[in-house]
Amino acid sequence: MARSPPKCWGVPGVGGTETAVTESQEGADWNGPRWCPACSAFSQKSCEECLKNVSCLWCYTNNTCIDYPVRSILPPSSLCSLSNARWGVCWINFEALIIAMAVIAGLILVSITVCCCYCCYCRRRSRSRLDEEEEQLARKREERRLQSLQRKHERKLKHDEIRKKYGLLQDSDNPYSRFENE
Repeated sequence: MARSPPKCWGVPGVGGTETAVTESQEGADWNGPRWCPACSAFSQKSCEECLKNVSCLWCYTNNTCIDYPVRSILPPSSLCSLSNARWGVCWINFEALIIAMAVIAGLILVSITVCCCYCCYCRRRSRSRLDEEEEQLARKREERRLQSLQRKHERKLKHDEIRKKYGLLQDSDNPYSRFENE
């Protein structure tokens, strides 16, 4: 399956007006060096032809194709104003590209911040809820234990009254007193 030829990845300084594409830039089906004309060769032509070489920058002010200034991230205004500069695609200028990328980056940062804050808040709330539930369970457990002890004491008193009524109450001093009377 034949692939379309890759865009020229310009390597400055080779041959003056032309740049060579190396094997690492070309990909797996490389057939030797491919020579791409310098960006200035596309001046006074079309934006699409200029931007086929990704190292080129098209300026609509004077319809020139120039080498992208690699040393600076954005092309200086002396070279071409941002509203008239095109790189990569002809339908979006640098101003719109910068604004779009800044908005997207801002949205990503805001969403990450909101997610982190929300997660931290939920964890804190869930921890405090767990602590409250645990404390409430401990209180209920203690209440049940006290109620159980109270019922046990009431049962003992009731049983003691019945034993006393029928003469079966044991003296706490001598627990074997019942056996002596028989």
